[in-house]
Amino acid sequence: MKAIIKEFKEFISRGNVMDMAVGVIIGGAFTSIVTSLVNDVMMPVLSLLTGGFDFTALCVSLGEGESAAALNYGAFIAAVINFLLIAVVIFALVKMINKFSRKRKEAPAPATTKTCPFCRETISVEASRCPHCTSELTGKG
Repeated sequence: MKAIIKEFKEFISRGNVMDMAVGVIIGGAFTSIVTSLVNDVMMPVLSLLTGGFDFTALCVSLGEGESAAALNYGAFIAAVINFLLIAVVIFALVKMINKFSRKRKEAPAPATTKTCPFCRETISVEASRCPHCTSELTGKG
């Protein structure tokens, strides 16, 4: 039993598991923000554009009376709009992150070699004399 607990502790403390947990938590919070954006901002604007039409109230009754089952396809339309907004926002976020990561390229490493101006062989930057042609390089490299 102790071996299983030890193995579980090692599994749970791995970086990728913790990263995934953080991602799921942030994803849940992000989803609630986008859901609010859809329900509280986009749907009223869409309703205004369609002449006061409320998508979330759209349904088809499958029977008679108050207890009859209903197909709430308006809620489905709201869910599809919600999904599309989440996809657009995530796309924009990934695009922005990719743009910033391209700008932060590392500076090129300083050169460790140079070309001898006399014999055109590759030599060390610190060389004061070419090992190939024995020319003195002070001030010429």
